[in-house]
Amino acid sequence: MMRRLLLASAFLLAAFPAFAVNPDEVLADPALEARARALSAELRCMVCQNQSIDDSNAELARDLRLLVRERLKNGDSDEAVIEYVVSRYGEFVLLNPRLRGETLLLWGAPIVLFLAGAAAMVLFVRKRSGKPTGTPLSEAEKAELEKALE
Repeated sequence: MMRRLLLASAFLLAAFPAFAVNPDEVLADPALEARARALSAELRCMVCQNQSIDDSNAELARDLRLLVRERLKNGDSDEAVIEYVVSRYGEFVLLNPRLRGETLLLWGAPIVLFLAGAAAMVLFVRKRSGKPTGTPLSEAEKAELEKALE
């Protein structure tokens, strides 16, 4: 019974995302807080690099969350907040980078690699399909095969 309870609680904990936002960071205005959370989910933690600043416990992520909330309290639009953070940290701070000239390689590389892999597989299969495999049977092996088939 205890094992089932532990398993169920682990499942419930894994089902809900863990946010690193501290209670002292939360804005009083629910609409502004919702905007801040949405923006924080789009920004990469520069320390963790695979987490949003909303999910990260790093000190830099906390500073960025506070910066986002401060800019929103000052009346900045969502786009202005994103542009401000990108101007300070570069495009890498965005979890979902924008399609631009400098990020074209980032967006196109998976497609190019997939097509190159598919072309290599097709060429490999075509090259192998026409060639016989193994060595031809010797006269003794042919005779033995004939004998076994009779």
